[in-house]
Amino acid sequence: MTEGTTTSATVEAGDLVSDLEQEGDIAADYLEGLLDIADLDGDIDMDVEADRAAVSIISDSSGRDLQKLVGRDGEVLEALQELTRLAVHRETGERSRLMLDIAGFRAKKRTELSELGAKAASEAKSSGEPVKLQPMTPFERKVVHDAVKSAGLRSESEGEEPQRFVVVLPA
Repeated sequence: MTEGTTTSATVEAGDLVSDLEQEGDIAADYLEGLLDIADLDGDIDMDVEADRAAVSIISDSSGRDLQKLVGRDGEVLEALQELTRLAVHRETGERSRLMLDIAGFRAKKRTELSELGAKAASEAKSSGEPVKLQPMTPFERKVVHDAVKSAGLRSESEGEEPQRFVVVLPA
């Protein structure tokens, strides 16, 4: 390869990151408007994680105001994420897989769910029986599946939304 040329894979990867950064910018603008309307303080942080745009609203102060945007068990956060994805879709014409976190709620939840998945995997290994977990959101199930996979076991999702749950299978 000569100097100054790039492979198509490099260009495609660069285009993907550029597209995800554009998603993040659109989402940040949308969320800034929302914070202004709601008269809430928060800083917006953008990143690209695992081939998706990740936007976080963080607070300089106690973050109590931002808890209103999280809601009970993250219900408001889930709704805001969908609205933000729709705002991105409206601008780009492309479906967005953007992840939104507010006041560290998802980051904390991810840690808790990883621990739950590891514990369920350990239980399935020792008992030799499948371990059924409580119903979870798609985000929660994904984190648990990843933790179970890291522990060397398999897991499946069963049931219908909103009662879909993870079953950890013994080796």
